Amino acid sequence: MGKRVALVLAGCGVFDGSEIHEVSAALVHLSRGGAEVKIFAPNIEQRDVVNHLKGSPTEEKRNVLVESARLARGNIQDLSELKASEFDAVIFPGGFGVAKNLCSWAVDGKNCTVNEHVNSTLQAFHSAKKPIGLCCISPVLAAKVFPGCEVTIGQDKNVDGRFPDAETASAIAELGCKHICKNVNESHVDKANKIVTTCAFMCKAPLHEIFDGIGTMVQEVLKLA
Repeated sequence: MGKRVALVLAGCGVFDGSEIHEVSAALVHLSRGGAEVKIFAPNIEQRDVVNHLKGSPTEEKRNVLVESARLARGNIQDLSELKASEFDAVIFPGGFGVAKNLCSWAVDGKNCTVNEHVNSTLQAFHSAKKPIGLCCISPVLAAKVFPGCEVTIGQDKNVDGRFPDAETASAIAELGCKHICKNVNESHVDKANKIVTTCAFMCKAPLHEIFDGIGTMVQEVLKLA
């Protein structure tokens, strides 16, 4: 029987929701790994709505659960309904919506608050010693909720211009966590906390390398499960 994995989304679109390619990559690798996946998102209003053609905010109001349903092909549940006891693992793809909708990192950095249902989900899986997978900016959720954990968002320096958000590693360290430098096609496993992270689009890299890195994260999560 395949592992049961919950996938938590933050909307639809890199600038105000979940990063679509990361979600797709995670789903492909989970499918290949024989996992049974259910998708969740919080039923809340987005912090903002971005015109992805222009890269600028609009006056629209959108709902995170409704927008996430686009990626889930309609098969999605309110995050408040997620029960850790029914799953073997949970995975959070990235995208700026994580830093806007699942927490307030986009505005408050290391002083951010985490959505109550996101926080309770993370705590429930951690308490049950079930693995948590996070990619791109999502590792900041673990850094905020689990002081002392180990995560990666890629590199802590902007190597060759490929890691423009490398300063996030310093903020993670300031939260009392350890940042582990990894390449885009790698992931890091915090064995003590069963947290698996990979940098994905935190690195400017070809899409296939990001896809492969997410694959290593998914594989490690399934191993731990």
